[in-house]
Amino acid sequence: MKIKTTVAALSILSVLSFGAFAADSINADQAANRQSLGTVSVGAVGSSPMDMHDMLNQKAQEQGASSYRVIEARTGDHWHATAELYK
Repeated sequence: MKIKTTVAALSILSVLSFGAFAADSINADQAANRQSLGTVSVGAVGSSPMDMHDMLNQKAQEQGASSYRVIEARTGDHWHATAELYK
C-alpha cells in the first residue's frame, strides 16, 4: 500500500512542476507509444518524494530521455524508486 501512495505522490508532484524539468513523468498509457531506453534507480536516506522526483529527473536527463515512468517506489527510512526511461 505504501508503494501505491508513494507512486501517486511522485506523480502528483511531477504534475505540479509545470515543465520546470526537461524530462516529463508519464503514466503507463502514455508510455505505450514510446520507445524505452532502459531503467534507472535512485535511493536516499531521509529524503522526500520531491527529492526522489528531482533525482529521477536528473538521471533521465543524463540518459537523454524525454520522459520517465515510475515503476517501483519504496518508503521508510531509506527511499528507493525505479523508473523506466523513454525517448
